[in-house]
Amino acid sequence: LLLITFSNEGTQLLPARLKPVALLCIGCCLISSSVLLFLKSIWKACYKTSKIPSKKTAAFVLFFEFLVSFGAAVLTIVAMPHLDIVTNVTILNGVAVFSTILQGVTQCTAKERNRFLVPSIVAFCLIVTGFILFLVLYITKDVTDVRTITWAGLAVGGVFLVSFNWWETYFRLIGEKGRSVILWEISNDMRRAQNFLHILSSLLRIAVTACVLGAYVPLSEMDWDVVKSVPQRETRIIAITVGVQLISSALCHWFAIAACKMHALRRCFILPLYAASLAVMVLFIVPVIVYYQDFRISLNGTRSINFTSYCSENVVERQQIQNGTLFPNLVLDVTHTLCFLDMSKIIDIGLLTGSAVSWWLGLVLATLHLWFLKIYRIQRTQNLFVRRLYEGAFIEQSLLLNTRFDIQTKDRKKNFRELDMSMVYLCATMWHETYDEMMNIIISIFRLDQYRPKNNPKTKDFTFEAHIYFDDAFEDVGLDRHLNSYAENLVEVIKEVYGKEHHIPGQKILRTPYGGRLVITMPQGNAIMVHFKDKELIRHKKRWSQVMYFYYLLGYKLMSKYYSRWEKNKDDITLKAEAWVSPKKEKHNTYLLALDGDTDFQPTSVMLLIDRLKMYPLVGAACGRIHPTGSGPVVWFQKFEYAVSHWLQKTAEHVFGSVLCSPGCFSLFRAEALMDDNVMRKYCTKSTEGSHYVQYDQGEDRWLCTLLLKQGWRVEYNAASDAYTNAPEDFKELYNQRRRWGPSTMANIVDILGSSNIISKRNPSMSKLFMFYQLFALISSILAPATICLMIAGSLAFVFNMHAAGALVLGVIPPAIFLILCFKLKADTQIKIAGVLSIIYAFLMLVVMISIIGAMVKDQTILTPSSMFVVVMAIIYIITALMHPQEFPIVFYGFLYIICIPSAYLLLIIYSMVNMNNVSWGTRETKAATGPAKPKTYRSQRSSRGKVHRWNIIGNVSVMKNETVLNIFCISGKSQLFSTVRGNVSSDNFTENFSLSAVLQEEMEFWVELQEKYLKPLPDDKQKQQKVRNDLLELRNKISFVFFILNALWLVATFTLQILDASFSITLPKVDLDLQNTGEEVTIDPIGFMFILGFATSVVIQFFGMLYHRIYTLIHYVAFVDTVQQETKLEKMGLDLRGNKVFTTITVITNNSD
Repeated sequence: LLLITFSNEGTQLLPARLKPVALLCIGCCLISSSVLLFLKSIWKACYKTSKIPSKKTAAFVLFFEFLVSFGAAVLTIVAMPHLDIVTNVTILNGVAVFSTILQGVTQCTAKERNRFLVPSIVAFCLIVTGFILFLVLYITKDVTDVRTITWAGLAVGGVFLVSFNWWETYFRLIGEKGRSVILWEISNDMRRAQNFLHILSSLLRIAVTACVLGAYVPLSEMDWDVVKSVPQRETRIIAITVGVQLISSALCHWFAIAACKMHALRRCFILPLYAASLAVMVLFIVPVIVYYQDFRISLNGTRSINFTSYCSENVVERQQIQNGTLFPNLVLDVTHTLCFLDMSKIIDIGLLTGSAVSWWLGLVLATLHLWFLKIYRIQRTQNLFVRRLYEGAFIEQSLLLNTRFDIQTKDRKKNFRELDMSMVYLCATMWHETYDEMMNIIISIFRLDQYRPKNNPKTKDFTFEAHIYFDDAFEDVGLDRHLNSYAENLVEVIKEVYGKEHHIPGQKILRTPYGGRLVITMPQGNAIMVHFKDKELIRHKKRWSQVMYFYYLLGYKLMSKYYSRWEKNKDDITLKAEAWVSPKKEKHNTYLLALDGDTDFQPTSVMLLIDRLKMYPLVGAACGRIHPTGSGPVVWFQKFEYAVSHWLQKTAEHVFGSVLCSPGCFSLFRAEALMDDNVMRKYCTKSTEGSHYVQYDQGEDRWLCTLLLKQGWRVEYNAASDAYTNAPEDFKELYNQRRRWGPSTMANIVDILGSSNIISKRNPSMSKLFMFYQLFALISSILAPATICLMIAGSLAFVFNMHAAGALVLGVIPPAIFLILCFKLKADTQIKIAGVLSIIYAFLMLVVMISIIGAMVKDQTILTPSSMFVVVMAIIYIITALMHPQEFPIVFYGFLYIICIPSAYLLLIIYSMVNMNNVSWGTRETKAATGPAKPKTYRSQRSSRGKVHRWNIIGNVSVMKNETVLNIFCISGKSQLFSTVRGNVSSDNFTENFSLSAVLQEEMEFWVELQEKYLKPLPDDKQKQQKVRNDLLELRNKISFVFFILNALWLVATFTLQILDASFSITLPKVDLDLQNTGEEVTIDPIGFMFILGFATSVVIQFFGMLYHRIYTLIHYVAFVDTVQQETKLEKMGLDLRGNKVFTTITVITNNSD
């Protein structure tokens, strides 16, 4: 509006000869959104395969785009500079005229009793009334003034053409409801080819705007040459105005989207946009009135003056002041646009006010449906707004009219389809967890049970069922198979979480082919199933436990009913087809939450992950923020390492591509993604080669994500979904854990990069640019040992004032010796040596840190490459920590992380590569199953068939009244599990009756078939095991050779350049903080400088990715808090669960091998 005011013929803030500059700026504002749309569409085209639309679709779309762009250019460039400020503010509300017509047509096409048909009709009438009053006002002023009539006619015509801008949303509905085949085909073609169409339409808009602007300036007898010589004052005024307009429009558009996603549609979207026109009116008109009244007061009553006289004396005849105050001149220019009208006449004021009010009310009624628009949490932008971007010239109108239009009937519930109910299976794997670790996950599951009761009619989002797969749960005791101490600990944990004063009803003792199963119904009706695995009956280790629950939950529980239906209707083609199609929806809305046996989480964390999968159909998995718990320096190091990894690396992967690893300790997977081709089937591949053991078994969660990415699924990260898991607390366990993770990570990234062409075509999230980013990250990780050696050499040269080449030789010797020893010594000895070297390197790093800081203080400069790198990295990490205020204290662990860099990125990598052939798990292998003292064992009497008739509680046991004791142990018979439960014990009743039954025959057959096909225990084949060891050893030797040769080449190249530093080095003058030359020079190794520059660039990219991700995480969290009703205070759940009154049912299912 200010630029249009500057373009008015009578305004003096901008001289008449500079009017083309103002018009050019108006054109730039018009095309700014088209330029952004063009760039965004090109960017998206790099990620996706852009389909070419049909000629009919392209012609149809470009026709409307031509009309809109021509109308916008004529309206803002040609007509509006000749209108008054009130009309200019309010006439833009008239762009809803064609939308009101289409609203009426759309609602009539639906053939339903529509709620907003009448408001649409009234809105159309009001807008037309506004145009009539406007034309009457301008035409009747002087019927002989052809120019004024022309400007008024062009304004009305331009507004009507612009109103075609939002045709798309209504034509789609007309095509769907009215069953128009042509519109339906065009709408579908537009969806498929939207990137290509947006590129064409944005170029067309830019071209049309340029043509109108280029033609109008010479036709108006203005000269383009003045653009080359704009005075400094006018340049500053125009630049500030244009900059404010462009930035504010973009921010308004973004905040509008954020408000809708946060469920603040009414108070933060509709109301502010309605009030925008009124606010602008007040900002422009109030100063005009104030200045007019001040002028009248300044006359001291010597004579009376009206607005027309004020205009002629003080506005039109004023002298142009080039160096005067900007604001008074601006107010007078705004007043000049009103001087054309006789504001002293009531009829002129009435016509002007009537047209303005009519347009505004018309817009309000045309968008009245927005007040009743139902949106989901974190609604996708493309489902909120029809067009991808906004219109820069009329931002508030475009946002209101661009919002999705739903046909509203009197039955509101009929029009808003709630998201489908989801089924979530919590799948935890256990092995050698401690008592306290088991307590964490059991409390978390019970907490979720309280949060989402199964039988609560208000629960409409998801239900869940928990499964715990306990690996290697049995041990030999004589001729019998007993639950081991770890499994017994789990039973004790369940007993403690339940509390002490609860009656536990009777049990059924059943059999399973894999071991035993404990079924628990929690207080709110949700179930926990603990599957005790016997490694003599079923394959053990974590990946096979995952295969076990994949096929059981998805193959049997989810799909078996559809298979049965298909078999029954195989002769009926229609029913047979329906039986195959119907499970797709259920697979899409079934999720598996993968957990570790020690994961601690809140229900809100699960809900936030579910939101991601519900809103985005191409998301196959989503993970949360993992917090390591524990105490000691090793855990402190991991806390900062995890923080940096999640803050920067995972957010960058999420924003620029896709997360490559969704950790198995807390990740939500979509059943449809897991059941896709070559995911579950490939995941259950038995390792037969050395590379299989490294990639498949050492990092099963990363490999599963690799399979999902190859099939086109996206993996996301939600920073607000917190989960806590125990981290290694001693040096040896940490090294063994990373010995598994390192080679597995590298193998999976190499696998992805090797299939980059196929993945980038199949997966819209994995672009070639993202692949290049991952390639650089891989190269950086491969060359990390050499880079650390160079850093150590630089530290030695800096501290001891040595020559760089000699310092490099000295810095390489300890790692080289450690590398040789790793090939000769046992793993435990290697770790001990690494511990000693880590301490030595830590002291060296401490000295280097102090020396660098001292050098900066001494030289009074930070403008050396090393100092700038350190300072910039520190600033980035501190700002990143400030963006995570709840986790900010972790930044203090950064000091420990820095001094441990040589240990983590040099010694640990050497240890991992040399011990790649060791495929043992490395953690929890020797940890004792600590826990409370177990209750005394009870005996039972049974028949010869093993059927329990009566339990006799004997022995000297002191039991408090109403105490619940749950003890699982073995009576006799191999692989037979029994349970005693004493509930509500009284002095005269110490017996309970139990019966034995079998698992359903159908499920029994499923388990037998699954075991035979995928989970049969591996035979103890000594020859095959030796072959595997040889393959792993050969693989280790090949990979280690290539790995360390690359690092050696990097070191040799750097060493050579340091020897020839006079010929190949880069010399820069050293300057102080005042940018004054100190007379000294800084020598830079070109290879090292390029590598550091590349690393710094990647960190900066990650930093901006973090900022973007952080904003949308905040939006999601605010939307969640605003929409989810908190039934209980989650903070108290962890404390109350141990003492709550619970009534439950426990079923124990076991295997009996005869």
